[in-house]
Parts: sequence; C-alpha cells; structure tokens
Amino acid sequence: MRLRIAHTTVRRYDPPAAGVIQVLRVTPRNHEGQSVIRWGIEVSADVKLAAREDAFGNLTHVFTADGPFDTLSVDVDGEVKTENTDGVVRGAVERFPPPLFLRDTALTQADAAIRKLAQEIRGARGGKPLAELHAILDRLHEEMARSEAPSPQPANAAEAYARKSGTAADLAHVFIGAAHSLGIPARYVAGYLGAGGSVGADGAHAWAEAFVPDLGWVGFDPAKGACPNEAYVRVAIGLDALGAAPVRGTRYGSAEETLAVAINIDQ
Repeated sequence: MRLRIAHTTVRRYDPPAAGVIQVLRVTPRNHEGQSVIRWGIEVSADVKLAAREDAFGNLTHVFTADGPFDTLSVDVDGEVKTENTDGVVRGAVERFPPPLFLRDTALTQADAAIRKLAQEIRGARGGKPLAELHAILDRLHEEMARSEAPSPQPANAAEAYARKSGTAADLAHVFIGAAHSLGIPARYVAGYLGAGGSVGADGAHAWAEAFVPDLGWVGFDPAKGACPNEAYVRVAIGLDALGAAPVRGTRYGSAEETLAVAINIDQ
C-alpha cells in the first residue's frame, strides 16, 4: 500500500508567545514492510530544524522560534510504502535489548485490577507468550471503549482500565502494563493509521509492541483489536506516550495555548 500523509498542527497563543522550543517525532524510518518514499517538514516561523536521533533511535527535529507570534504551525507531508507483516517488526533500529522495555512508567504501571486480568489470561493460556498477548489484546478490545476525542494529557493505565475507556494511547498503556506484569517486554508506538481521506486528529494513532521469543517485536493495537497491517505507519517508540510524543516543547511568556490538528491520509 502507498500512503500519502499530510499532517498539520496549529498552535495559537493568546497573548502572543515570546518564543518556543519544540522537539518533533514525526518522521518514520525504513524497516521491513515500511519504506519512506519522501518526507518533509515545514514550520511557519523562520527556524532551522536540527535533525538528530533520540535515545530510542527515533528520528527527531528540534527547533527554537523567537516571537512574539500568535500562531505557529508545523506541516508534515510525505509518502510511505507499506506491506503487511502480520504485526512482526524486523529491520528496525534497536538501541536497547528487550529487557529494558520491562521498565514501568507512571503511565504504564499496572495496578491490582490489571495484574488480575493478566494472571487470569496466563492461567488460561498456559504460559505461551504469543497466545497470552493475543488474549490481552482481545480482552481489552472487548472490555474497553475507545474514546475518539483526543486528550491533552494521556491517562495512566490504572485510571483508563478502571473507567473501561480511553484513547488509543490509554489502551496501549493498559496493554503494556498487563504485558509487563507477566514479565513480557512491551513498549509504546506512535504513528499513523490510514483510513483514506481526511481523518482529523484520529489519523495520529498509537499501539503497543511486545517482544515474543523466536518472532521478535510484534505489534498489538487494542484500540482496533488487531495486529498492525499495511494501513499503519510506524513513526516512534518509547516507554509511554510522553517518550514517543509527536511534539513536545516549551513556550515562553504567559500565553494560553490552543491546539488544532488536521490529518489527511490517502491511499
């Protein structure tokens, strides 16, 4: 599948911001099943994008913009060719061994309810990691409602599981927490999900990957109840949503910020 992605993020400041520093993780890398044909980033302010890799091997761009300005937009436009690998990720940049991704964060820490779910699944699946992970995927998709409205701050796993609903990011955190409680390395993935045409902020998607012996890293999307296929574009990984956030930064001054996101994905 060939996907063209146009992603615009507009931030408005009132009163005008004195300046901002932002880190962008919006550039995908090549690996088996994913090939970047072209990719570009434009910022409305007169800035220089400094390209680098973060600790996890994600491609990042950092910029500083001096104000005052009341609007700042970042436009991403590119094309990616994808193939279905049944969720198995091979040929990706790996900076750390799988055990590092057993590390919990405040967003992925499992509570008693999530650990109980995981142990019930282990008892039913006989300690087979791949079967356990698919069972976690199915249970979370069945039990938790996905919220389509984007959230300014992701919920932690315990909060999302208790209310049985959340964004794609929240569901990924619950999946990671459940996997960790079974001793299975798991991590957060940020990317795009192509549905064709204008998809609003929903085109920016999130899922999880878990490490399975003899297979390696495998993707699981509890928001959709399936493993990623050729409609997914994998952009960044991290321990949680904050570590793989498409945009993180700081603004200077007393400005209040409002955010608008528009994403168009054509096949």
